[in-house]
Amino acid sequence: MEMLFPLLLTVHILVGLSVIGLVLIQHGKGADMGAAFGSGASGSLFGASGSANFLSRTTGMLAAVFFLTSLGLTYMASAKPKTSGSVMDAVKTEQVVPAPVEAPSTPAAPIDSKAKDIPK
Repeated sequence: MEMLFPLLLTVHILVGLSVIGLVLIQHGKGADMGAAFGSGASGSLFGASGSANFLSRTTGMLAAVFFLTSLGLTYMASAKPKTSGSVMDAVKTEQVVPAPVEAPSTPAAPIDSKAKDIPK
């Protein structure tokens, strides 16, 4: 399953590029519009153009493969196991409780302070 996702993604990209190329190569329905204005063959201006040719059939098949690979990629992306979300969640942390600090009974005066000269 690990190797299937990149393979399916590669096929999906190649098929998508192929569909784009085939659509750009094909002859559009409106391309024969000049025939209606005196060039002949105006009977098929907006009507049916007959059976589908090789390019249109290939485009249809590649579009179906593109659709199926899209569904497969969607399923594979949603079926991956859920992770905890963070690397730090896996690290065990210990609760360190700081030792209580005893408050001094009398405030300590700095060494070179004049506070010791003040009468109490």
